Amino acid sequence: MSDWLVLVLAMLGACGVVVVITLLRHRTASEDEDPSETPDVIEYMTMWIGVIYAIVLGLAIAGVWEARSSAQDYVQSEAQALHEISERVRVYPPDVRDRIRDDVDAYVGYVVHTEWTRMAEDEQVTDRGAELLHRIREDVTDYRPKDDFEAQAYQPLLDQLAAADQARNARADSTGATMPPVVWWGLISGGLITIAMVFALQIRRTRRELLLAGVFSATIAFMLFLIWDFDAPYSRGIAVTAEPFLNLFPGAGG
Repeated sequence: MSDWLVLVLAMLGACGVVVVITLLRHRTASEDEDPSETPDVIEYMTMWIGVIYAIVLGLAIAGVWEARSSAQDYVQSEAQALHEISERVRVYPPDVRDRIRDDVDAYVGYVVHTEWTRMAEDEQVTDRGAELLHRIREDVTDYRPKDDFEAQAYQPLLDQLAAADQARNARADSTGATMPPVVWWGLISGGLITIAMVFALQIRRTRRELLLAGVFSATIAFMLFLIWDFDAPYSRGIAVTAEPFLNLFPGAGG
């Protein structure tokens, strides 16, 4: 099922629940009940619960969005470092240069076509990817520069290799969910409590009040969906892609 279909169903379900409960409540309410006589303390509590929950939702969305942005930065940094390695080895002898470039291309192709799928399904990187990166490290570190010109390129290559390794480790650490389960329990229970307080205000069956109550509930469902979607940066609808690798290594897309 598509993530967007899940979103639409969740929003429609939230609206439907509010409308159905409101209609049932009014059908079973006593004839002398006056919705305009809601105690002031209930209105005060509803206001503060709504404010507190809005702050929590905002912090949660900011947290998962920042985690997703960081994950995209890790991918960009890794791809850029590998691209620099592939370009800087042009000062090396042809056999050494071609071997390093071939190993870089093999690593990028594996990440784009194989490891990315594993990251989306299992939320982890693979040992094979680490082996391919280690092979690039051996190619670079095992070569002894033969003149000053090659020696000047050697240390920058090591720096770029370290940057690629660091970015890969950061990418591996960011494949899992950002929000702990206890936070999800708080978000879901807080949403239910916030919606329940709408009924404490004794809303009536007027079209305007039903519409506002439905939109309010659908908005909470939408916010929770956004948090859920951003929570796993590499595996859901608005996921981090391998586009930086494809932009810098066009041949990897084939």
